[in-house]
Amino acid sequence: MSGKTGVFAGFKEFLMRGNVIELAVAVVVGAAFTNIVNAVVKGVINPIVGALGSQNLDHYKTCLTTCHTDAKSGDFTDGIYILWGSVLSAVLTFLITAAVVYFLMILPMNKWKARQDAKKPVDDAPADPTEVELLKEIRDALVAQRDGSLSGSSTGSSAGGGAGSMVTQKTR
Repeated sequence: MSGKTGVFAGFKEFLMRGNVIELAVAVVVGAAFTNIVNAVVKGVINPIVGALGSQNLDHYKTCLTTCHTDAKSGDFTDGIYILWGSVLSAVLTFLITAAVVYFLMILPMNKWKARQDAKKPVDDAPADPTEVELLKEIRDALVAQRDGSLSGSSTGSSAGGGAGSMVTQKTR
């Protein structure tokens, strides 16, 4: 029974992560936004295109082979044809969606972030030393310690001198 509890606990943890919740909200908002974009395309773009021809872009098609059309409806009854009006409608919908997302969401967010970054105090403190710089300082300190211990001893055979020579061997 503990295996089921572990599975359900893992599933609950997965669902409660911030990314999953944010993704669910994005899908819901995206679905609602799709309705707005479709309404703009049908209410604004299609009438503008309709001034040049048919209001419904789905009616724009081209026949690749010999096609026969129905006299009453004007639809192709046989042959191979391309529905380029549907593709044009989808491209316009995408472009409008991308433009609205960019101009109403991305651009203001970038400007807001730039203002927030400009408000942050500038850190004039020097950057922390790198690992290489720290190692060089340690090396220089050990060399200075060795030189100081050798010049300070008169015999050079003291225990400190032997330890200093061991450090010298390790650093070279």
